[in-house]
Amino acid sequence: MNSLQIKDLRYIWHPCSQMKDYEDFPPIIIERGEGVFLYDTEGKRYLDAISSWWVNLFGHNNKRINRAIKNQIKKLEHVIFANFSHKPAIELAERIVNITPEGLNKVFFADNGSSAIEVALKLSFQYFQQIGKIKKTKFAAITNAYHGETLGALSVGNIDLYSKIYKPLLLNTFKVEGPDCYRCKYNLSRRTCSAECFEHMERTIIENHEEIAGVVIEPMVQGAAGMKIYSPVYLKKLRKICDEYDIHLIADEIAVGFGRTGKMFACEHAGISPDIMCLSKGLTAGYLPLSLTLMTDKIYEAFYDEYTTLKAFLHSHSYTGNPISCAVACETLNIFEEESIIEKNEIKSELINEKVKELLLDIPYVGEFRQIGMIGAIELVKDKDTKESFDWRERVGYKIYKIALKYGVLLRPLGNVIYFMPPYVINDEQIELMVNVARKSIKEYFGL
Repeated sequence: MNSLQIKDLRYIWHPCSQMKDYEDFPPIIIERGEGVFLYDTEGKRYLDAISSWWVNLFGHNNKRINRAIKNQIKKLEHVIFANFSHKPAIELAERIVNITPEGLNKVFFADNGSSAIEVALKLSFQYFQQIGKIKKTKFAAITNAYHGETLGALSVGNIDLYSKIYKPLLLNTFKVEGPDCYRCKYNLSRRTCSAECFEHMERTIIENHEEIAGVVIEPMVQGAAGMKIYSPVYLKKLRKICDEYDIHLIADEIAVGFGRTGKMFACEHAGISPDIMCLSKGLTAGYLPLSLTLMTDKIYEAFYDEYTTLKAFLHSHSYTGNPISCAVACETLNIFEEESIIEKNEIKSELINEKVKELLLDIPYVGEFRQIGMIGAIELVKDKDTKESFDWRERVGYKIYKIALKYGVLLRPLGNVIYFMPPYVINDEQIELMVNVARKSIKEYFGL
């Protein structure tokens, strides 16, 4: 261990980590980034195949984003957002309303994805209290959902690894069996099915609709569950039944928004508009914390009244609407518009698909490769025929991740799933490197 690693472990508690692991696998100290690469203090480079936890869109040290920060910091670094505003926030709000699904006309600012979910839950709950439907106090979510780490967000999540210990603290939520397309109980394909698995959600809503304020869902892809991709028909059916029973459809687009699924927003695959949409991560191209919660006029108007009615939404964060973050988000949208990002990504996603089929599908432990846009996931299984999973205690994905780092690619896993979610600036040669290292690392781990 070098001196920086020693100091790091003396003082820092890292996120999503068992700190004992760091005894024989100390933190890699990154000194700088350029494009898809990160460089450590020893001069070794790593291809950032997971966009630094899904946030980085246009590469590290992006000149356009850097310039936007410099220009804004000369004018205004921050200002209270109650009774004050500023141009970057106003511009961002207007532009976001114009590009998100129809009907989302109001924007509430916060500073991270979990906070956006908390805002959505509170808005939905308070809305129904204020319109007289006071029984609507609960939320529904699907199995293997992930919506963040704060208590409300954990309550609508369903991954025991993150939430089980906190259950006594969490909201009582309806947990509904969701899509599992790789191990489909109906023996159907996500490409051609009619989302028969929706019957579980339908039953839950019909039986409990008087209590349900909202259904929270990650559109098209359940990220932390292992990049589980499902049919857009599921979302269409969910939109229809939410309308029928006056339930808010809350779309968590924190990870899947801003082009990740091949469209600007994942809801577009189903042609639906949610009642509430949460955005973060790629919003600022991986530079600064910022999140947005968008909602319909109908929701907004239930809060609009004289102050003395106490209907206001009294929720705030110190750094709400930070001008530097907003300026970066505006530049992010400029890059999308001016550099034809969505169109270029179509070609890149096709190349990733081709390379995976060429290099990975012959490996006996690769059960499935699933992909949507710039998200690709390799599910590793003990047996391809039975789709039997490896015991989580074996830490198969984690061990392959460590091997891949040795070869200069950051492939942080999700259990037994190795995934690709690279910055959009990745080129053909770098895609080949990324997939080749995945192949080499998987084969090395299994001794093939």
